Amino acid sequence: MRIEPGKSVLDIDDLMLLLPHRYPMLMIDRLIDIKPGESAVAIKNVSINEPFFAGHFPQKPVMPGVLMIEAMAQAAAAYTSYTENLDTEGKIVLFMGVDKARFRKPVTPGDQVLIAVKTIQRRPPVWRFEGEATVGGKIVAEATFAAMLAQMA
Repeated sequence: MRIEPGKSVLDIDDLMLLLPHRYPMLMIDRLIDIKPGESAVAIKNVSINEPFFAGHFPQKPVMPGVLMIEAMAQAAAAYTSYTENLDTEGKIVLFMGVDKARFRKPVTPGDQVLIAVKTIQRRPPVWRFEGEATVGGKIVAEATFAAMLAQMA
């Protein structure tokens, strides 16, 4: 099933058509403000029901920084797959590297994280992105990262 072209918002059903991730590893809920070849913003609604909170940390739940980076990568993969109309059937987007990762403030249950991703280099099958996660207008995490589209074996 294909997603109709020209949408400015992708809901969870659209994202599951673009990404192989499923609960508990699907880290984004919606993609908004889609600008083909340029950028998009993902929304992550953080709930106490997330499985990682059982151990990170039971007395003071904090979303792991590495999962915020994963959410950035998923946002970039969904936005790129959609706007470039990539054939992702039987393929997977893999991390190639993460640079300049910074974690500024903890993300906790009840937060709504806005994850802005921007393409900084495009040489298919490899792309480089900048990502910035905010809560309430304040930066909570940022990174640059590279990913590639590869065949699933």
